[in-house]
Amino acid sequence: MKKSVFITGNSSGLGYGLTEEYLSRGFEVYGLSRRGCTGIDNQALHDVRCDLSQSSTIVPSLDSLLGAVSRLNLVFLNAGVLGEIRDIADTALEDILPVMDINVWANKIILDWLRARELGIEQIVLISSGAAVNSHKGWGAYSLSKATLNMLNQLYAPEYPDTHLCALAPGLIDTAMQDHLCNPNEVDVDQYPSVQKLRNARGTDSMPTPRTAARRLAHVMPRIKDYPSGSFVDIRTLDTAS
Repeated sequence: MKKSVFITGNSSGLGYGLTEEYLSRGFEVYGLSRRGCTGIDNQALHDVRCDLSQSSTIVPSLDSLLGAVSRLNLVFLNAGVLGEIRDIADTALEDILPVMDINVWANKIILDWLRARELGIEQIVLISSGAAVNSHKGWGAYSLSKATLNMLNQLYAPEYPDTHLCALAPGLIDTAMQDHLCNPNEVDVDQYPSVQKLRNARGTDSMPTPRTAARRLAHVMPRIKDYPSGSFVDIRTLDTAS
């Protein structure tokens, strides 16, 4: 039987790279994203557009995309947004809520749908970040969302007894998020010095392209299962151990 993978946020960035990688590995790929995964002509790609910030649209979109699917080898809950780089005291709750809606609560809706359907799922990977465990000035909304995502992963793990769950920090990746962070007109590195590290890494091996990062993730997927279900894993730790 042909293997299958479900990927959210696959219209760009890491999600697009994962789509390309798993298609090249002969998987049936099911994608959910706001803009749709254009630019790939492959009959093994099944794509539905869905704005994950609109919670009421998620379940109907899942019904349409995965309604006839009985088994998934892999799930990548990858879709996410950065939010503004700003002091947490100057960040209004109204600016944090949309980040939480996409980075956390959309994933809860998806996890609940998958669990209710009792799909046979081998592995679920929630794309997290080092920002979930490392506090840096300016990253308030994003860090809060990824820390909550890590806890969501821990809470769901025992409720998916036949599936391995992991919150995975994929390391630095050269995506549109970096376009924003590396723009001197957008973020002041004097005020938010952690951003300078990202600017220095861009164009080096420390910040690979989405496709290279996706290949790296696909390679380590079997090793992720060595960790207890519900674990947070940073891919850079795996690279060091290899």
